This record gives sequence, structure tokens and C-alpha cells, in this order.
Amino acid sequence: MTAAPILPERHEWTVDDLGDLPKDLPYELINGRLIVPSPTALHQELCVELLLMLRVNCPSDHLVSFDLSMRVDRRNEPRPDVVAIHRRHAGRSPVPVEDALLAVEVVSPTSTFRDMYDKAKVYAHAGVRSYWVVDPLQDRITLTEYALGPGGRDYEQLTHTEDLFVTEQPWKVSVDLPALTARKNDLLAPDGR
Repeated sequence: MTAAPILPERHEWTVDDLGDLPKDLPYELINGRLIVPSPTALHQELCVELLLMLRVNCPSDHLVSFDLSMRVDRRNEPRPDVVAIHRRHAGRSPVPVEDALLAVEVVSPTSTFRDMYDKAKVYAHAGVRSYWVVDPLQDRITLTEYALGPGGRDYEQLTHTEDLFVTEQPWKVSVDLPALTARKNDLLAPDGR
């Protein structure tokens, strides 16, 4: 068993400081705060399912990935749970955020405020056109779809649903939220069924 890395204590981080971190350490930098997430298996399962649903009609010049660092500015390098980017960035990290068509966050008990507010502001100010928040913490999984509003600096809510979600942005996508809820319930069932 390897010991967890000891991180230097700082009140404010920048992307310049990230070079000092271990290369295999998954981190996010949001408004100068360093975050080292520890996702659950359920969280990762939902991310993979969303990735697969998004890949179905993905244009050939784009790809869908998960847990990929996005370079925004000196104080922000988020890692959307799922992201749609231009194919030319398939071999690099971090990816310039201006080439992200969609960022998706799957809420966890420790990320609710960050996903709903902090990251939404970062993505909007960076010009990410579409932003989805998937919330598996409720009895039924919900998806909230946001798009950049007039002026391109803030998101406007387009949809909030716990049913079948269908959209044309950034391309035609269907997300079967009742099926995801059933999968979540199966995974969390005490008897394993």
C-alpha cells in the first residue's frame, strides 16, 4: 500500500503550482482551491454510462472522454466528469477549455455546491456552450441542462428532468434517466441484486 502524497499547504494555488504535484494524482483547481476527489464506484459507473450515451451520435471530429483536465486560466483547471472535446486533443492533457462543447458533472455528496455553482461559473466564463449536472443523490436521478445565455457569460437552465432526456445540443443525445436510476438502485441494493 502506497502512502498518500503530502501536499504543500497553501491558501491559493495556480496552474504553475500543479507541476510540483505527483503526475498520477487526480486533482482539480477551482478558483485557486486544490481539490483531490475520491469518487465512488457508483459515481464512476454513471460517468461511463453517460459517456457511452453521448458517444452514440458524436460527430467524427469530436470525442467524449471522462476525468480529463481542462486548462481555463491560472486559477482554474477543472476535470469534468464527462466532456466532449475536439478530436485534435485526443493525445494531450490538459485540454484548452475553449474546445469543449459540453461539460457534464455528476454530483457527489462532497461536490454539490462546487458542481452547481463554482464550476458552472468557471465553465460559463470560459465559453463552454453546454453544461449538464446529473444528480444521483435523489431517489430518482435528475439531469439539468444549461446553455450559455445572451452575452455568453452565464448559463440559463433549459431542462430539468428525471425522465428520458433528449436534446439536439451539442448533438442528438438521449439519456435514459430511469434506466440510470434502476442501475443505481441495483448497485446500492443490500443483497447485491
